[in-house]
Amino acid sequence: MKKAKKISDESPHDHWKPVYDMDPEVPKYGRFHMYPLGRVSGFDIRPGIYDLMGATAIPCGVNFTISSNQATGIELLLYKKNADEPFAVIPFPHNYRIGNVYSMIVFDLDIEDFEYAYRVDGPNDPKKGLTFDKTKVLLDPYAKAVTGQHEWGRSSRKEYHARVVKNNFDWGVSEMPLTPMEDLIIYEMHVRGFTKDESSGVKEGLNGTFGGVQEKIPYLKELGVTAVELMPIFEFDEILGRRDFHGRELVDYWGYNTVCFFAPNTSYASAREHNREGSQLKAMIREFHENGIEVFLDVVFNHTAEGNENGPYISFKGIDNNIYYMLTPDGYYYNFSGCGNTLNCNHPIVQKMIRDCLRYWVTAYRIDGFRFDLATILGRNEDGSPMSEPPLLQSLAFDAILGKVKLIAEAWDAGGLYQVGSFPSWNRWAEWNGRYRDDMRAFLKGDCGKAQAAANRITGSPDLYNGDTRTYNASVNFLVCHDGFTLHDLYVYNMKHNEENNWGNTDGSNDNLSWNCGVEGETTDTEVRTLRRRMMRNAMAALMLSRGTPMFFMGDEFGNSQGGNNNAYCQDNYISWLDWTKLELNRKFHDFVQEMIAFRKKHIVIRKECEPCSLRFPTISIHGVRPWEPDYSNDSHYIGVMFAGRDPRGIGDDILYIALNTYWEDLNICLPELNTSSGLRWNTVIDTFEEESFMAEKTETPGTVTVRRRSIMVFHAVPFK
Repeated sequence: MKKAKKISDESPHDHWKPVYDMDPEVPKYGRFHMYPLGRVSGFDIRPGIYDLMGATAIPCGVNFTISSNQATGIELLLYKKNADEPFAVIPFPHNYRIGNVYSMIVFDLDIEDFEYAYRVDGPNDPKKGLTFDKTKVLLDPYAKAVTGQHEWGRSSRKEYHARVVKNNFDWGVSEMPLTPMEDLIIYEMHVRGFTKDESSGVKEGLNGTFGGVQEKIPYLKELGVTAVELMPIFEFDEILGRRDFHGRELVDYWGYNTVCFFAPNTSYASAREHNREGSQLKAMIREFHENGIEVFLDVVFNHTAEGNENGPYISFKGIDNNIYYMLTPDGYYYNFSGCGNTLNCNHPIVQKMIRDCLRYWVTAYRIDGFRFDLATILGRNEDGSPMSEPPLLQSLAFDAILGKVKLIAEAWDAGGLYQVGSFPSWNRWAEWNGRYRDDMRAFLKGDCGKAQAAANRITGSPDLYNGDTRTYNASVNFLVCHDGFTLHDLYVYNMKHNEENNWGNTDGSNDNLSWNCGVEGETTDTEVRTLRRRMMRNAMAALMLSRGTPMFFMGDEFGNSQGGNNNAYCQDNYISWLDWTKLELNRKFHDFVQEMIAFRKKHIVIRKECEPCSLRFPTISIHGVRPWEPDYSNDSHYIGVMFAGRDPRGIGDDILYIALNTYWEDLNICLPELNTSSGLRWNTVIDTFEEESFMAEKTETPGTVTVRRRSIMVFHAVPFK
């Protein structure tokens, strides 16, 4: 057995040699067979595991690894829980640096007894983008947990410390659902807002937490949801930039200002999870999977919470500012994100960090997919110009660990780059289809000249996804999301009402393509309220009858309102929290949404291309008021869409005709003729003009039908009795 030389504190850098003990009887370090090779600041240390970034517990202690290209020295700071001053400062010995990576094992550390951070020294020349400052305490970019953030709205210190996390969660036999894109029903939610209101009815102490969401899984499953998309759950500091508005605190409620990409937001856990951070989140994900529901994360790699040159030092500014951020030639921050800085995503080091992060969330948390906020930034070069084949996007598309997860881009950014339909994809990337939202909103409210655009959107946007590289599975269809009006507010307000955001109503979009049905705001007018409910039914029906993957925002299934606020990013209150009393108040609409989801699941021809039906109808066809004659004139407010094919489950032909009349008058239309020898006839199955839109008694339909004003009807070809 070799033995390590004893090296004193006074000469910690001389004559170190790797020593591995092969004697299984050694009691102190067990079978890991690693011995200290030095002693610094009272701690036994040795060179670490260089390709293991972050802080990781190993049998003999903790491995700390951090990289910086231009640092001249790095110190590890160890703190007692909640302490502001370190109890130990351990400089990385210079010969523990290999390349640009500093790695060190510190022996005999109990991970439950300390927190950690770094100080990094190096050149300071802001015009060259170098902003090293050895006085700044920095958070580990690869930290798996951030301390002092557990209680929402309060931070226990001015600087950020990290904690080492045990990754020993028992996933049992649960498996990731791997649901095909065409079978997904995506439900976007804010973890806190989903159950924070007392009306949610979750157990005491679970309001606004992962545990609260977990309690609502039966509700989501019964609704028909097959995937939840969680707004940011990476650790963010909601009190950064906190403001007061008439005694109400305005905070970073949405969380699109990431503090740490590898750590879950601990304020979303209902109990403290020291060194087991993420356990409640994992339990929630496991139960979602056991119920066949996938879990997506909304991830924000376009910027960080460090802001511009006036923003705080958190981590990247003090580690390699000119690598992690896009900088102008004179050292200022490019701002394609609208939030002060822009991550330099296509620098190889930043690429690696992002890829490592996504791999971690897939392996440690079993995440099924990611929606990338302002994703066109991920395709910009270091000078901000768009790239035709961005290396980051390509590497994520072909990464083996990410091979089965969904990659969904918000294909635009605050710098004006709009790539819906042209986002670099390698047949792997899907997109939030902003064209679907805009064209369908305009058509449904009765705008002129939108018939052809609406026909394209309903049939899978073939003008955007033409099948050469991507099909309709690349289109995530939505009419509303967290950013903008709720579905209810879309038909209650013509104008945004963001006064309570304290920006003088200047924030948020002015172009909402909404329609208040004749009265701005809530009203007791029965006729207006009836029309608004019908417009909501039309919207949900159109969404569920469109090819592509449907997505809607939490509470839209029962008419939740934000009072006309279309940018509620700072509202941690009744404006953003779901009011679950609306579920009973609008039970009929909830049930309609549930039935529409079930109808979509029942009819595969809506969701995907099938073998031709026996009548040899095209699998998709567009019609006007007369069959086979689409009318795309400026004054047209009607389209008929027919999906036809053989159901692959062996139950024969499945033919649906969808009639969308967004005109303010009734229209008489002719249905496509069914060959009498086929033994088929048309039945009316859905009519959104009626409050009870699903026909309890399937109605035999003649060849000519009146489609009432501003309504949608669906007809199904069924055998004669």
